Amino acid sequence: MSPLVQLAAEEAENPLIPPIPELVIGLIAFVIVFGFLAWKLLPNINKVLEERREAIEGGIEKAEAAQTEAQSVLEQYKAQLAEARHEAARLRQEAQEQGATLIAEMRAEGQRQREDIVAAGHAQIAADRKAASASLRQDVGKLATDLAGKLVGESLEDHARQSRVIDRFLDELDEKAEATR
Repeated sequence: MSPLVQLAAEEAENPLIPPIPELVIGLIAFVIVFGFLAWKLLPNINKVLEERREAIEGGIEKAEAAQTEAQSVLEQYKAQLAEARHEAARLRQEAQEQGATLIAEMRAEGQRQREDIVAAGHAQIAADRKAASASLRQDVGKLATDLAGKLVGESLEDHARQSRVIDRFLDELDEKAEATR
């Protein structure tokens, strides 16, 4: 054949449309492969997809349940924390009140002890004053009697009279001392 005829024959065939026998064989091969994939592979794919969907939905449900549980635990924790704070505040207030009461009691006890000590001191001073006064009267009387006896030159041994004179003299001195105050 001549090159022009061959060229014309080639132009009659469209390169985009394959020949009919190739098209039929390709279509049969496609149906066989598609049928095999649909029969063997598609159920496995659907099974895996269904398992993933269930796992995801189950995971979401578990996450929601866990979140709900966490929220309830958080609420319980907050309630317990508030209760603990309230209890701590109550105990702190109670301790402050007890401390104030204890301080007041200790002050009252200290005041009472101070008053007892002061009263005992005054009583001791009064007793010491009386003892010193009695001792002084006795010593002054003896000295005065001895001095008067030496001045007069005779013994003044009348004890009862000595005591009366000395007591009268000392009482007069006490009265003068109190009058000058």
